[in-house]
Amino acid sequence: MSDSHRGGWRPWGLEGRLVVTIVAVVALIFATVSIATGAILGSILQSNLDNEVTEATAKALRTVHDAPQVAAGTEDAAALLASGPFEPGFLMVIESAFGSVTGGYIDAAGTVTTLEDSQVDQIVQQLIQPGEGGPVREITIDGVGTYRMVALGGGSFAIASGLPVSQVTATLAQIATTVALLTAGGLVLLGLAVTVIVRRSLRPLRVVADTAERVASVPMAEGEVSIADRVPASETDERTEIGRVGHALNTLLDHVDASLEARQRNEERMRRFVADASHELRTPLASIRGYSELSLRDPELSETTESALSRIQAQSLRMTRLVEDLLLLARLDEGQELVYGVVDLTQLAVEALGDAQVAGPEHVWLLEVDEEPVTVPGDSARLQQVVVNMLANARTHTPAGTEVTLSVGRENSPTEGGTKTDAAVIRVHDNGPGIEPAIADELFERFSRADRSRARQTGGTGLGLSIARAIVHAHHGEITVESRPGDTTFTVRLPLPTHADRSDPATGAVQ
Repeated sequence: MSDSHRGGWRPWGLEGRLVVTIVAVVALIFATVSIATGAILGSILQSNLDNEVTEATAKALRTVHDAPQVAAGTEDAAALLASGPFEPGFLMVIESAFGSVTGGYIDAAGTVTTLEDSQVDQIVQQLIQPGEGGPVREITIDGVGTYRMVALGGGSFAIASGLPVSQVTATLAQIATTVALLTAGGLVLLGLAVTVIVRRSLRPLRVVADTAERVASVPMAEGEVSIADRVPASETDERTEIGRVGHALNTLLDHVDASLEARQRNEERMRRFVADASHELRTPLASIRGYSELSLRDPELSETTESALSRIQAQSLRMTRLVEDLLLLARLDEGQELVYGVVDLTQLAVEALGDAQVAGPEHVWLLEVDEEPVTVPGDSARLQQVVVNMLANARTHTPAGTEVTLSVGRENSPTEGGTKTDAAVIRVHDNGPGIEPAIADELFERFSRADRSRARQTGGTGLGLSIARAIVHAHHGEITVESRPGDTTFTVRLPLPTHADRSDPATGAVQ
């Protein structure tokens, strides 16, 4: 698992990625177009402003030339601005033939303001500096602002005038604000529209995913399995990409369903074969065992013949146990061989442990049971077979002196009203060498052996634990194993009856 998943970060789905990608691409396009449009528009507005400055300066030059102050040699920029037809924002600097320089400007309210000498010097210094961009220059004046200005000569005097750049800046700012608001609104509408369109377009894909999830949750390991879920026909149009996926999934499910049916038929056929073969083998095996026992009673048998007959009898007994186990498994798979009644697991454990103590006196046997008897509905003989099998397994596969504990009790699970007893639990624990991890997962499979992990002392068919699992499953319970060196526990959980279904273990009557 990646670090981002550990931190709780959830990756985006296809729908989110598509919406974000489309909106981001469109936003990038809008931003690029807006920047390019602003640059072009700014260039056009500045060019227009320069033309206005040139025209206004030429007009001002004519106006100043005809003014009586100039004829009298008393040029004053502020006085000329106040007397002439100049627009708000216009700035003018006049240099007379005698070298005097004066300046003034008209503010937005139409008031004429005289420029200070330092401001006039600042304008003159920037105008005489070499620069690029033609005759119109951009001049920054402290306390006044930035102007586009041009200088012209008028005979006995020179004039420099200009208009503020703030007009262009305000226009560009207004345009930029308008474009930004329209772009933001457009992106919001685009996001909503794209979300709706993408969501509707991906709806068939969600239907396919939901179908796949339902099918994935169906247990297919064993038993009769039928896959009924399919992608609706409306979402399997092969003319669309998602429709092709839906159609392919339906085709795959059809093949899987057919394969599962074929597997089930083969399993049923194999079970019938095993059951029939086991049943038919019982008679000849019984005959072999009977004739061998009869022959062994002949006092005239030679030692070699007696040994051979003994081996025949022993192998016939082993073969009989194997056939009986296979027949039992086949019948359990078919739901047969169970005779239900009320089973006292506490009494069953006491009897099974007593038999185990006799069979394995070299082991230490312990019993742990509740004070109250634990009863479940089931087949007493078969459940006893499960407990005897687990105890025999612990005895057979552990060395002498191993401590084996058989416990019977109840498990509680929390409910809305408190706690509720819901399962009877049988555990067989030993402190032996443990089960090899490589075979732990296959321990309950048929013909599975634990020879590689535990000392094996007697022969067996390898069907004991698989029979135990089949019996427990037939009782709607489960059997599990947890093992590590010095700590191995087999656990059987059986459902307890509800209060209305509980019976008196002594009489079998329903309470």
